[in-house]
Amino acid sequence: MAHESILIVEDEDDIRELIAYNLTKEGLRSHGAVSGEDGIKKARTERYDLIILDLMLPGVDGLDVCRILKKDPNTQSIPIIMLTAKGEESDMVSGLELGADDYIVKPFSPRVLIARIKTVLRRKSAEPVDPSVPIAIHDLAIHPGRREVLAGKRSIDLTNMEFRVLHLLASRPGWVFSRYQIVEGVRGDNYPVTDRSVDVLIVGLRKKLGDAGEYIETVRGAGYRFKEAD
Repeated sequence: MAHESILIVEDEDDIRELIAYNLTKEGLRSHGAVSGEDGIKKARTERYDLIILDLMLPGVDGLDVCRILKKDPNTQSIPIIMLTAKGEESDMVSGLELGADDYIVKPFSPRVLIARIKTVLRRKSAEPVDPSVPIAIHDLAIHPGRREVLAGKRSIDLTNMEFRVLHLLASRPGWVFSRYQIVEGVRGDNYPVTDRSVDVLIVGLRKKLGDAGEYIETVRGAGYRFKEAD
């Protein structure tokens, strides 16, 4: 994971320079953009492995930048990490639903940011997940063909919906799934759902998993993710 090129779309000079400094220390190349328009132009004309995108930008804001880039076939595969302020939970959810890969809340730790960047870059380079292949993570074994889940040697009896949610989350450890993305992943587009129904489903799933239920982590204001293996 060396020499990857990262675009930092951030209008505050101090923050942009801080991020660039820490990327350079890790052997990563960085390029800056000071507005949404500038970020879109550079993403379309140069090759980047990842984009760090502030949501509060002059002109075209971060959500619109994310929307535009994710709709463009030439840029939609570039991972995006959003930078958000603490009071922007609704924007954070919107960004994840538009296709952003992760988020960092300001003020942030440079070490945490670098760790998140490395995680997203590893995901990008990973092979696509085959939905028919069994998953073994932590002490869980998930067998799609048999609709079977084992926690150690204990068999876990799940409903079809609970199984599909568990398989979705466990297939991408560390990824944040919004409630909308969870429903879209297990039931398809336009299926009516509320935040409450997803939350109730997760509560029931955790209860059935017992101690293994702690692997399903709540990401405040965003959704859920499956804990990455150590």
